[in-house]
Amino acid sequence: MFAQKVFSNIFGKIFIFIMLLITVYPIVWLILSSFKNPSEFSNPMYALPSGVHFQNYIDAWTIGNMGTYFQNSIFVTFPSLFLILMFGAATAFAIEKMKWKLNNTILLVFLGGIMIPMQIVLLPLFTIYHQTGLLNNLLGLIIVYIAFGLPLTIFLFTGYYKTLPNELIEAAIMDGANIYQIFFKISIPLIINSFVSIALVQFFFVWNDLIFAMTFISDSELRTIQTGLINFTGEYGQREWGPTFASISLAIIPTLILYLILNKLVMKGMTSGAVKG
Repeated sequence: MFAQKVFSNIFGKIFIFIMLLITVYPIVWLILSSFKNPSEFSNPMYALPSGVHFQNYIDAWTIGNMGTYFQNSIFVTFPSLFLILMFGAATAFAIEKMKWKLNNTILLVFLGGIMIPMQIVLLPLFTIYHQTGLLNNLLGLIIVYIAFGLPLTIFLFTGYYKTLPNELIEAAIMDGANIYQIFFKISIPLIINSFVSIALVQFFFVWNDLIFAMTFISDSELRTIQTGLINFTGEYGQREWGPTFASISLAIIPTLILYLILNKLVMKGMTSGAVKG
């Protein structure tokens, strides 16, 4: 029995180490490759860089125009994120905590939005955007991100609001609080961990989007970072691997750092909405 327990423990650690290696090694290899000199790419792919070649990042940011793509991604990501969270939380609060005839029907309508594939709406949206002048407009991207981010956000917030005791709201009403005070000063602080969890999910969706950005943006000065990466690989007559790896690193490092910083809050937020209090 003891030997079996020791064997299971060792096997479990080996399995975790292998999975960690599979997950971490590509990221480490990518970052190390971004610091290599152009001549070093003729060496074996696993070879370490001889030094730190920051020129790759300078070329990616300036020549590759990644600075503009990065700015455009920030411009569409954070307004979209703010509006998705505020509209989603307000809608979920109204559905779960304000009793009215069609609240369950409205929730089902939003849940139906989760099941709509993005590819199906591309052509109708392209036609509408062409007629309304929203093509090659970052505002058009913000609108579509909000529309596709709200269904999942409302569904998740509804689960979190189930854990919020109705007695708190009733006590606040007895003390004279209006609906806006209850929402902003009572409900939001109590589910702040869920805001972090949902914000991170939606951040990944918007920041890593490629299909909408490629469909609605063709102006090179309005490209986001993901579409900019596609353009970047074909910008030189001969492929420049150093700046290419540097550009990819610039795209993934912010999301990696953000997740590592907020990891504990994300776990708390996910578990707080798992059961009804």
